[in-house]
Amino acid sequence: MEVPETVVTPLQQQYLKKHRQHHLFVAVCRLLGFLLILTVWELASDFQLIDSFIFSSPLKVVRTIGTMWTDGSLIRHTAITLGETAASFILVILFSFLTATLLWFFHSLSEILEPWLVILNSLPKSALAPLLIVWLGASMRTIIVAGMSVAIFGSIISMYTAFCETDPEAMKLIYTLGGNRLQVMTHVVCPSSLPSVISILKVNIGLCLVGVIIGEFLAAREGLGYLIIYSSQVFRLDYLIAALIILCVIAFCLYQLIQKLEHQIRKSRLS
Repeated sequence: MEVPETVVTPLQQQYLKKHRQHHLFVAVCRLLGFLLILTVWELASDFQLIDSFIFSSPLKVVRTIGTMWTDGSLIRHTAITLGETAASFILVILFSFLTATLLWFFHSLSEILEPWLVILNSLPKSALAPLLIVWLGASMRTIIVAGMSVAIFGSIISMYTAFCETDPEAMKLIYTLGGNRLQVMTHVVCPSSLPSVISILKVNIGLCLVGVIIGEFLAAREGLGYLIIYSSQVFRLDYLIAALIILCVIAFCLYQLIQKLEHQIRKSRLS
């Protein structure tokens, strides 16, 4: 059986053209804003409006990144931080989904645990890092757990809330057709909660990166967090700013990765 070709009307073509132009406009504005910041920063350093030793300059940072690339430290520190962030992010998503599903299945359990989750989520996570070092030792495992601690409790609460906001009429339909609670979860709750889950992923990827950096501040000998704290101690501020810029690039790339996933899911649901 032949699938009929999709006909794009002139109005649809016009809409798609405007949509692409809008995205191009946003991208150009972002790039121009970034270049403007770099230009002002470099000129302020060149004309000694700011102290280049304290604030550095774009050219110095670029040279520092080139030096780090040449000696291999850039790849080593970045790879370690990325690996720890990915591990903590995956564990947060798995644990959050399983816990939120368990709370949804057992309402009494959710009533018991919800206040504890709120309390744990309100704790300052930077204060937990020294305690984790005492419990687990100064190792990569501690850093991954520190990354998880920043995102895990808020993720569980947000995911459970998304599950509870599912359309009750859709769930009632499954029950009317003889379905059980597991089928309601798989056929109604999960699909309807997918946009909220994607939004939670966007937040969690940044939070896990922050938690990993906090852990590296205290319990690492490698990684971008260690590079930041070491550079500040020995006043190698070019390296410190370079590490911060690399972290910004990592956060942007991770966010774009999740956004690509969101676009692919939307396309698959529309097709």
